[in-house]
Amino acid sequence: MSKPTAIAMTPIGVINTDVKDEEVPRRRREMVSTVRVFDEFAHGLTGIEAYSHLFVLFWMDRARPAASLLHHPRGDETLPLTGVFAARGRNHPNSIGLAVVELLDRHGPCLEVKRLDAYDGTPLLDLKPYDHYDAFTDIEVPTWFRERAMAGKDDLE
Repeated sequence: MSKPTAIAMTPIGVINTDVKDEEVPRRRREMVSTVRVFDEFAHGLTGIEAYSHLFVLFWMDRARPAASLLHHPRGDETLPLTGVFAARGRNHPNSIGLAVVELLDRHGPCLEVKRLDAYDGTPLLDLKPYDHYDAFTDIEVPTWFRERAMAGKDDLE
């Protein structure tokens, strides 16, 4: 199979928040954002209120791909050198963001959500319901990740 040269995507909406860009990493667990779906896609929201949580896929338009596919998570050189595909940072070859969010409310084409770590004005690529099929409770993570989580560090990637 030959490697495709490009994939075109069209944003279906935009993400808005009052949280300043520099505050997003610290406040991402408590952030409330508005996901506004463009009018031509609004009918696709029919029935979404039945879900408590959603996957939000967005384009991290302000991220720049890293020069290397290996890095120390969060730039912390005490953590092991890790491949970008083994970390949740924004320095991936494609700047696609993914978040599981709590759906708080819907007002027409606008969804109020919690825990979406996207900047104000970020392009929305897709929405998908989060259901029991996606829920896993017995997962494995690297030791360094588990230790940071137990220490209460919110800047996990």
